[in-house]
Amino acid sequence: MIDSRLRGVLIDLDGTLMDTAPDLAEAANRMRGDLGLAPLPVARIAAFVGKGADVLVHRALTDAMDGRADDVGFARGRAAFFRHYHAVNGARSVVFDAVPQALDQLRQCGLALACVTNKPREFTLPLLERVQLAAHFSAVVAGDDVREKKPHPALLLEACRRLALTPAQVLMVGDSVNDALAARAAGCPVVLVETGYNEGESVHELGRRDERARADAIVPALIDAARLVMAALTSGSRP
Repeated sequence: MIDSRLRGVLIDLDGTLMDTAPDLAEAANRMRGDLGLAPLPVARIAAFVGKGADVLVHRALTDAMDGRADDVGFARGRAAFFRHYHAVNGARSVVFDAVPQALDQLRQCGLALACVTNKPREFTLPLLERVQLAAHFSAVVAGDDVREKKPHPALLLEACRRLALTPAQVLMVGDSVNDALAARAAGCPVVLVETGYNEGESVHELGRRDERARADAIVPALIDAARLVMAALTSGSRP
């Protein structure tokens, strides 16, 4: 739970800070076109987001959540996706309402912020710079900075190391089961927002389906998570 001992906040990127689905879908559909495949709807590709670029490529190539392309097809697809995503990264992504204000409010409370994402670093840093969010973060931990991606806790633990904080001193804010499971495994509280993708499912179903993925709170957006944090810090109570 959130309480007055909180010293840092770890924040997911895709679906939490901004809607990146339009750019991801554009790159994925250009990849599919290169391989002679028909385009998929943006909403379908958005449901494939959450476990990193390689999983997204497999899913987009096979149009299946558990799909796995053959090795040759995956290698061609991955190279095409990375090439196209570099070309469109940030072009149509939209920062969610009041995200800059939320980040400012958290920092004004004296909290250290880290962006923690499964997205590869070569896309993460340029995107944060392009939308003018990079300066808000004391650390950025991307999907290829450690060996395991969320839902493994390695990204969160690395963020704690870089912030010189323990998991008990930080809060994870994300939009998916991957964020919830990673936070629980790392040993930190977690708040989920409703703005994201969660692989096509409602975040409200997570705790009912898997106790390990139960969030401490579910809020509409990042600004609401910031208000929750500020209330906890001010009162010293647990929401």
